[in-house]
Amino acid sequence: MKIHNNRKFIVKGIFIFIALVFLCKLFYIQVINDKYKFSAKNNVLRYDVKYPGRGLLYDRNNQLLAYNEASYDLMIVPREVKEDIDSTLLIDLLKISLEAYSEKIRTAKKYSKYKESVFAKKIDAETFATLQEMLYKFKGFFVRTRSTRKYPINTASNVMGYLGEVNNQNIKEDKYYTSGDLIGISGVEVACEQLLRGGKGMELVLVDVHNSKKGKFNEGRYDTNAVSGANITTTIDADLQKYGERLMQNKIGSIVAIEPSTGEILTLVSSPTFNPNALTGRNRSDNFKQLLEDENKPLFNRALLGQYAPGSTFKLINGLIALQEKTLKIYSNYSCIGSFQYGNDKMVACHEHSSPLSLKKAIAISCNAYFCNVFQSFFDKYQNTEMAYNTWYNHIASFGVGQWMNNDFTSGKKGLLPKTDFYDNIYGKTHWNSSTVLSLSIGQGELLLTPIQMANITAIIANRGYYFTPHIVKQIGEENIRDEQFTKKKYTTIDPIHFGSIINGMQMVLEDGTAKNCSVEDLDICGKTGTAQNTSGNGEDHSIFIAFAPKENPQIAIAVYVENGGWGSTWAAPIATFMIEKYLRNEISNLYLEEFILKGNLISTP
Repeated sequence: MKIHNNRKFIVKGIFIFIALVFLCKLFYIQVINDKYKFSAKNNVLRYDVKYPGRGLLYDRNNQLLAYNEASYDLMIVPREVKEDIDSTLLIDLLKISLEAYSEKIRTAKKYSKYKESVFAKKIDAETFATLQEMLYKFKGFFVRTRSTRKYPINTASNVMGYLGEVNNQNIKEDKYYTSGDLIGISGVEVACEQLLRGGKGMELVLVDVHNSKKGKFNEGRYDTNAVSGANITTTIDADLQKYGERLMQNKIGSIVAIEPSTGEILTLVSSPTFNPNALTGRNRSDNFKQLLEDENKPLFNRALLGQYAPGSTFKLINGLIALQEKTLKIYSNYSCIGSFQYGNDKMVACHEHSSPLSLKKAIAISCNAYFCNVFQSFFDKYQNTEMAYNTWYNHIASFGVGQWMNNDFTSGKKGLLPKTDFYDNIYGKTHWNSSTVLSLSIGQGELLLTPIQMANITAIIANRGYYFTPHIVKQIGEENIRDEQFTKKKYTTIDPIHFGSIINGMQMVLEDGTAKNCSVEDLDICGKTGTAQNTSGNGEDHSIFIAFAPKENPQIAIAVYVENGGWGSTWAAPIATFMIEKYLRNEISNLYLEEFILKGNLISTP
């Protein structure tokens, strides 16, 4: 009997223990652990992403270039959409066709029946206000607020770039992004994407059966705030940029201006250009397609991606190399008979002018024969062509030619500075010499540069032998950039002492040389004209001009390239000197010539 009583107590004890375990677990589930609370309330919760404000863009004078404007996306969760939804009313509100509505429904279901996705993007404020009042009629739909880019000044579209929707690759590479998010595609928008985008937040919202917001879950205890992106101050002078775009209207080409003392890019004009607001809003896709199909390629950033022969502007570097290698003296004279003859009845033509010439005068009037002589004399110094060419190559490379200069843009071209292998493959090793590559002496042949490289070369000459890597970002938030890539001087292989004679020749270009029609009173501008052969055979040769000013303590270095513009003095030189005068004096003295440039149309029309 005693044994039975003991068993009874044991069984009771077991049941009591089990009951206590269940009670403890129930207390844990209902009071302590929120996981089950979330599961229970999941059918009345909506997880709303809180999108951060994208960082603003400013020019160097704190003029606003890009800001954010509220944008509204209509979201859909297909499994919650009722069969008897008033689709006709929704179609009317969104101003879309029945076919478009049906396609959007199919697309959303294909993506996920249970996950939200974008049904209609970038709804305007008026439509949003009406839709918000009637949203209770459309179960399974809700509105998500985010921001879209706006550009208050119609300028610098190729500098700022534009935004686009993320693709699957973006989402795969960076978990920050989800379908429908915007990301920088080009320009500063993509170069500074990580800084500009900020950080997302999350809000848990209580909704009713109509998916209408009824308040925050748990008083917002589990919400996280979005972190706004950093504001970026660019190096661009918006007023100068806009003026440059006016000068280049109805022309194809580029203007790049740099502050020599810092490497900051003052202007980066690519023409033709486009209104940056064309690639925002609901019409973005149609506008992008139109720009993409434009035969003049306004989306192509010629300042960074265009590769051109530098023409006679390159004579300056060949002169510097010869001075450095002591194959040219500043007082060396060469004669010109209207051409430079070499090889078997070959010649490089030259225009009519006085002869013989000094280095300074040869730069001023751009004598081809003089610099052919300089180039050949340089090669004659060495035992063989390979040694001479490699020495020449190393000097040229020190000016940033033929290489990506590691600026803060994500796109660009290196240009072309051929190595000896290039010519060995064409002619065979030891089967070529200075005569084979003589066109390099006047900036023709295989040599290609981008406009930003030309502007950087000009800054190097202005600085007498060094440069700062050209860059577009001046400040991040309130902090100036401190990256040594942009703040450390890079030196060429040319000693500073050799630049003086070259600069004096450049000054003479505007005083009594090929660009004397572009001189500005009481302003010491040093420049060099260039005319590059149009190898396509369509249209005129290309007009080129590089310059800096003032001669002492230079504040601006500029390169202008006008496709099919003919002589460098016709289009490129006036544009460059107008830009310099505008930047230094904020006025133009030769209004007649300015009007000629502004009205000039070099783009052929059908």
